[in-house]
Amino acid sequence: MVWVRRTTHYLFIVVVAVNSTLLTINAGDYIFYTDWAWTSFVVFSVSQSTMLVVGAIYYMLFTGVPGTATYYATIMTIYTWVAKGAWFALGYPYDFIVTPVWIPSAMLLDLTYWATRRNKHAAIIIGGTLVGLSLPIFNMINLLLVRDPLEMAFKYPRPTLPPYMTPIEPQVGKFYNSPVALGSGAGAVLSVPIAALGAKLNTWTYRWMAA
Repeated sequence: MVWVRRTTHYLFIVVVAVNSTLLTINAGDYIFYTDWAWTSFVVFSVSQSTMLVVGAIYYMLFTGVPGTATYYATIMTIYTWVAKGAWFALGYPYDFIVTPVWIPSAMLLDLTYWATRRNKHAAIIIGGTLVGLSLPIFNMINLLLVRDPLEMAFKYPRPTLPPYMTPIEPQVGKFYNSPVALGSGAGAVLSVPIAALGAKLNTWTYRWMAA
């Protein structure tokens, strides 16, 4: 039954990684930076932080090897870059979908697991917090390196959006002035229980396969 258990684990890893790609494609194009502006940046940062940490800690605890979380984030990144080719084939620029910077945050999770001598609870609390804090920062740096998103959104409107979601001028500072700080704060709080869920999923899977 060992091979069945391992197959179940790897299937879960693939499903989470594929879903991360789909989430990025739906929330990571230029529309994300325009009509929803910084509000969407916070939502996007939190969703990406929690999605990364649940799969990365599951995979890392499954193998017990520090570095596995970074490997998982690399898989997510490669999947997303490949999926961007579909938009490129439709005539959009290749950077129409902005790939999140997952790898540095996953490295912090691996480093926590390694530095605490494979302490699961430290990985959940400290590692989860570091992922939630760091990912919005890395994503904002990533955003600053992209071509003018407002201009590109008008030039390449996403065909699947209804008319009421056409790009508008972003109202930066209307609700708050620091989307990175808000995204990091919310991400740090929410990533910890989601990391605990990933660790628990690992335990539940073992028990289910052993039954």
